[in-house]
Amino acid sequence: MLRKFRAGLLGLIAASLPLALSAQEASQRLSPKVVVITMFAGEAKPWLDNEPFTRKVAVPGLSKTFPDVSCTDAGLCLMTTSMGYANAASSVSAMIYSGRFDLSQTYFLIAGIAGVDPADGTLGSAHWARFAVDGGLQNAIDAREMPGDWSTGYVAIGASRPGEKVELKYGSEVYRLNEDLLQKAYNLTKDVDLADGDAAKAYRARYAAAPANAAPRVSICDTISMDTWWHGSKLGATMEAWAKLITNGEANYCTTQQEDNATLTALRRGADANLLNFDRVAILRTASNFDREGSGQTPVESLTAKSGGYIPSVTNAYRVGARFVHTVVADWQNWSAGVPK
Repeated sequence: MLRKFRAGLLGLIAASLPLALSAQEASQRLSPKVVVITMFAGEAKPWLDNEPFTRKVAVPGLSKTFPDVSCTDAGLCLMTTSMGYANAASSVSAMIYSGRFDLSQTYFLIAGIAGVDPADGTLGSAHWARFAVDGGLQNAIDAREMPGDWSTGYVAIGASRPGEKVELKYGSEVYRLNEDLLQKAYNLTKDVDLADGDAAKAYRARYAAAPANAAPRVSICDTISMDTWWHGSKLGATMEAWAKLITNGEANYCTTQQEDNATLTALRRGADANLLNFDRVAILRTASNFDREGSGQTPVESLTAKSGGYIPSVTNAYRVGARFVHTVVADWQNWSAGVPK
């Protein structure tokens, strides 16, 4: 009986482990100082080209396109999830529970490109997020069928009309990131020399006012996640109202992207499992395109335009992100204990 009990207990322990690791794999477990999370090859390329990665760690459960986590001897690791909610949550979860990393002191930097509200940024601009808001967890009625007195067909789940606030049910609708880390990251990077381009300069002239028609800069504003690539001033106004509604008026969204709330949910659950510290998570999004039309454009024309923002955006995600990452790694004696004052 005792033998059966011990066998059953060992079976339960084995089943509870993320993956069965060999003794050699367990001894090679890495403790990254920073993990940078990118979503596709173009975002990862500047990091791979400029950082001295010496090791690739294969992680079961990652995207088949990006099956490894690359790491430097100094403690920087880079992973690429593949795009969209399902890929982001699945890949980040696979990394967390793989058993190949000790993440208890690790800082996480989500570094990717995004659309930008021309009221808050321009092509190539870089934005640190305080809030990440899920734009998709709403009811939606086609605008051609919604009541005539509604301003939008997007309605909070459980509400009877747009703008009506209800209790949030999913737990992933909004995340607020650590303010101390946000301010530190911004102050470290606000003077980074940002890349620009002639095509981006010409395209942003379509917009009548700054910051849309000005040179790119670093700022703090918020991000909206949604797998649907929505576009245009009317949907932009809808998403702005949604972000304010579920943050009690605090959020000012500026960037739009596909993955962040999914990535944060995976990280939050890892933190709940005492595998990482959610206060060590930062989001940096750089603008590859405007999320709404400029002067004389339709939303469709804006959506399909070649704005020239892509190269500046992936370049600046690296330039700004690297300033932050290098600071953390080089001054680990102070950062290991928490965000320095």
